[in-house]
Amino acid sequence: MTRLLPIPAAGLFLFVTASLTQAAPLVQKIDDLKSLQTKITRTVKHVTPATISLFSTKNGASGSGVIVSKDGLILTAGHVVRGAEEMTVIFTNGQQARAKVLGAHYTQDTAMAQIIDPAPSGAWPYAEVGQSKSLTSSDLVIALGHAGGFDPIRTPPVRFGRIIARGPNQFISTDCTLIGGDSGGPLFDLDGRVIGIHSSIGASLSSNNHASIEGFHKNWGKLKNGETWGRLGSSMLDDPDAPVLGIITRDSARLGLSVRHVFDGGPASDAGLRAGDIIRTINRRATPNLRVLHATLSRYNAGDSIKVGITRGKLSRTLSVTLGRRGDILPHQ
Repeated sequence: MTRLLPIPAAGLFLFVTASLTQAAPLVQKIDDLKSLQTKITRTVKHVTPATISLFSTKNGASGSGVIVSKDGLILTAGHVVRGAEEMTVIFTNGQQARAKVLGAHYTQDTAMAQIIDPAPSGAWPYAEVGQSKSLTSSDLVIALGHAGGFDPIRTPPVRFGRIIARGPNQFISTDCTLIGGDSGGPLFDLDGRVIGIHSSIGASLSSNNHASIEGFHKNWGKLKNGETWGRLGSSMLDDPDAPVLGIITRDSARLGLSVRHVFDGGPASDAGLRAGDIIRTINRRATPNLRVLHATLSRYNAGDSIKVGITRGKLSRTLSVTLGRRGDILPHQ
């Protein structure tokens, strides 16, 4: 049974599709819903001032962002700041400031900017940075952003929903509705910690994509130091920093991936993997096809050690493999 329930937040009403099933375990009775309403309202009130609109007067680039430090460090999407050296920041109260664009990882659609004007009160409003490694399907999340661009007569619309999938290249998908102007805006957990940045609209309103905060954690120093790399609209196969095994595979009729080729000197070769082996699991997670393999590897970084379960002939073995960096090993995975 599903009901559309209005929840007041920051002077607005957001509509929550609350399933009274196992899909939404936090909403099983009316008291749970009341508690959830109170929590969301409190969280939205706290993080809304840190949710900003961004635009460039020189190239017309625009979108949203979120401030994550009192000195004005901004997280946003790579495509929001592409081609701009400076952005204008607009706060929900209409206040404006200038921000210098720092680094961007376009493949992961992540970017940073830094407010260069002094904060009137000595500190800018900001939200805490969280973690997204442990997120699973049906985890509840809150999306904010300046949908349609900055509007002085309303605060950033609040969207409430769930994690629906984890994808390759540090992306996650939710059923929080996004539209133009939301790009670069923050995805929060229920405690108001930033766990993602809005990246792209999916094939339907109920499936939209966000760059997870883990991509920022992984490249924090490079982004803050102004490094720019990667390509917009590309996949993890184009990312030189993507973790790889150093093999070429194909689907197998034996419920796994058949290893067609092992690159000499690569991680798989060093671990003893051979052509003809059937990869069945990565850290006990089944890998029935290449899509699942890529999605699984995207959870790790180059240098991480994983357990690869294989079948060799009639024997089953588990090999320890230290993942390599795609740009150092092979042009194609």
